[in-house]
Amino acid sequence: MWIMCRFSVLLCLIVALNATAASQDGPASSAFSIARLKYAGGGDWYNDPSEEVNLLLYVHRQTGIPVDARYHFVEIQSENFFASPFVYLTGHGNISFSQAEVGRLRTYLENGGFLYADDDYGMDKAFRREMKKVFPDQDLVELPFSHGLYHCVFDFPQGPPKIHEHDGKPAQAFGLFHNGRLVVYYTYETNPSDGWADPEVHKDPEEKRQQAFRFGTDIVVWALTH
Repeated sequence: MWIMCRFSVLLCLIVALNATAASQDGPASSAFSIARLKYAGGGDWYNDPSEEVNLLLYVHRQTGIPVDARYHFVEIQSENFFASPFVYLTGHGNISFSQAEVGRLRTYLENGGFLYADDDYGMDKAFRREMKKVFPDQDLVELPFSHGLYHCVFDFPQGPPKIHEHDGKPAQAFGLFHNGRLVVYYTYETNPSDGWADPEVHKDPEEKRQQAFRFGTDIVVWALTH
């Protein structure tokens, strides 16, 4: 419990100094928010808007982090993109970044930003292709189960939990790094974000939903403390 309290104090300080809510109406508060990334290419970047709202409420209950629990989105070329410390990308299909977006996204990631991407099923090929444009000198690497992200609040000794079956493959998670810092975290064949949606959307068992929320909390805490 003392670990949770320590995280709560530290995160509140980080949030107060660095985080602003990114929305179409501009910054709303200093509480931590998650900005959904709107991208071109035809993929449904907008699906299941209850996901990050429910995750933020869970994170607040578990850690005390002040949150702005609203659904809002941001585009890489928008003025308030750099005001979003945590950007979330998901979808089922194609993703396409322009050259200007590629450069701007790399600048964002190299200067403290964090991108979490969850393959909702069918975006893997496109996401890997576009990330290779952003970091041409790197490949996405699978994180070992010993990585601190899996143990920072809740313990996941086997790495990412399997929330949805999809193709029946094992759950995996990959990362891209800048100067040793994890700047892109990508989950594949696990789909924790579906577990964050309102319960009637995917009708996941409550046990799976709780796994997904705990795992999402670890992602948020790791991003904010590193």
